[in-house]
Amino acid sequence: MSGQSSASLRANASAIFAAAVAAADPAIALRRQLRSAHLPSPSKGGRSILIAIGKAAPTMLAEALQHVQGDYVALAVTHPENRMEIPGATVLTSAHPVPDERGLKAGRQIMALLSEARKQDQVIALISGGGSALIPAPVKGLTLSDKIRVNEVLLSSGLDIVRINLIRQQLSLLKGGGFLRFAAPAQVTAYILSDVIGNDLRAVASGPTVSPIGNHADARRHCIETGLWHLLPKAVRTYLEQSISEQTFDIQATNHLIGSNRISLQAAHSCASQSYDAKIVSDGLTGDVAEAAERIVHTARSAIKGRPTALLFGGETTVRLRGSGIGGRNQELALRVAYMAKDRKIPGNWIFLSGGTDGRDGPTSAAGAIVDAGTVGRIRNAGQDPVALLANNDSHSALTLSGDLLKTGATGTNVADIQVMLLAAEG
Repeated sequence: MSGQSSASLRANASAIFAAAVAAADPAIALRRQLRSAHLPSPSKGGRSILIAIGKAAPTMLAEALQHVQGDYVALAVTHPENRMEIPGATVLTSAHPVPDERGLKAGRQIMALLSEARKQDQVIALISGGGSALIPAPVKGLTLSDKIRVNEVLLSSGLDIVRINLIRQQLSLLKGGGFLRFAAPAQVTAYILSDVIGNDLRAVASGPTVSPIGNHADARRHCIETGLWHLLPKAVRTYLEQSISEQTFDIQATNHLIGSNRISLQAAHSCASQSYDAKIVSDGLTGDVAEAAERIVHTARSAIKGRPTALLFGGETTVRLRGSGIGGRNQELALRVAYMAKDRKIPGNWIFLSGGTDGRDGPTSAAGAIVDAGTVGRIRNAGQDPVALLANNDSHSALTLSGDLLKTGATGTNVADIQVMLLAAEG
């Protein structure tokens, strides 16, 4: 294995990433959950109302329908890349990560369907990442344009997903438990595929079936403290400045976590262990991409090089946009690792992969990137400066030049990001 080529390392890293994605298959995850506890049924005279939201919505709904008994109505909202026909169900598409008019209509359709729920009905919610943008439902006084601008500000802020979704919840009729208020008095059971590190269910798709992360004042304070306040639309600032009395949250759902980043990391570890001395270094790689890259390179330099080594990470980093380029957190992380690894002179042959398990990184068609010791040189040979491209947040252009983009297509699932660092044995 000491003579492992870059091509071989690259193929192995891709296989390890594929194993992580496969472990997050939403149909398998839901089926596994329903083996231990059957899908709840409505009371006599009632029906099942199934609503699936997120990137894994169609697959989760198709599996759930295999377990439904009696009358039902079913609706899924997902993004176009994951759309699939489901007999007996309506499947809608809308935009992600920035909401659009289709999402506004989908949100209204969900609220109308939930409002029909009766006490004898059973509401089944199937939640996965991406739901925040897919079903915008602005509170009174706000428009879709306001929501779009808020999303743009938040996504470029560098805030973690929990704080982003705390703010989103206060501006939505469906987020932060709003789903439950429309469904009352029916019972709600939710199955959740988590794309949030730490699995805070309040933050997955902004927690439609869970109590909110914070309140009105918390959202306003976060916006002010992080310097985002004056970037928000005037209507949003006016709304958040209103004095709103604290509401007790006495409506509850039964929420089941069916898949997570940690489960996928364990699958990646099992795959990597077949050929490498494998270690899960962290299941909480969060924060700024520059700091995350520093941590990864430091860990790689400290790793034992006497035998082939696989270092595995899982998480969701953040990018503070300062330039006008195109990219995503995985592409920028990979490019930063490539540059730091060359600068710090990681010895021997190595490969680093960073990819989103949903198959989509930022506003691009790539899932992330696979870089190696030659990445920086290939960018320079193409006449560009990788440092300047990083400063402009233009990782996609840089990695296009080096031929290092990771493209998987939409995977139909989403449990955040997986990183794989493979180090060939020295000697």
